[in-house]
Amino acid sequence: MSPAPASRVSNWNLPNALTVGRILLVPVFAWALLRHDGADPAWRWWAALLFLVAILTDRIDGDLARKWNLITNVGKILDPIADKALTGMAFLGLSIIGELPWWLTVLVLVREWGITLLRFAVIRHGVIPAGRGGKLKTTLQALGLGLLCLPLWTFPAEGVWRAVTWTILIISVVVTVVTGIDYVIKAITLRQKSPRTAMKRERRAA
Repeated sequence: MSPAPASRVSNWNLPNALTVGRILLVPVFAWALLRHDGADPAWRWWAALLFLVAILTDRIDGDLARKWNLITNVGKILDPIADKALTGMAFLGLSIIGELPWWLTVLVLVREWGITLLRFAVIRHGVIPAGRGGKLKTTLQALGLGLLCLPLWTFPAEGVWRAVTWTILIISVVVTVVTGIDYVIKAITLRQKSPRTAMKRERRAA
């Protein structure tokens, strides 16, 4: 007697709900960051707090999904989109208020959304999950952006804080570019080795 098939994990679960919640926090974070053109220390603290809460949900939903075996393809797709929406808004907002140069923001956003489109382009062949490099990139971006959301001009030793923040951001940009290249290689490999591509080759050979 064959064993009963394992039950399919529902997309309606707590980790995915936290991911959706993170997406919904993005406009609230943007509103706080852009209030008074980013010149109000109180609102910058609120923006940094909202950013921190959103980033923490990223860690929590991943831990819960692994602990409770609630990993789904929907979660694999939504999680990086939520990350990119949050960090992308942070990059845009900080450029709008003059904290970041626009060339850096454009470079990062082209990579981030380019990889997202690439994921969708190859989704018929399989899902490319976030790797360790991608998670390191997100962590470094979150740390650097979170620090830059703070009203650093009110801090003692402002120059030291800015030097630390920019060091982290520059490293994050390097990791962002390198992992972007890695995702392109993974997408090409997935497309070449997927069952869908193998079936097409067999039909052409026939």
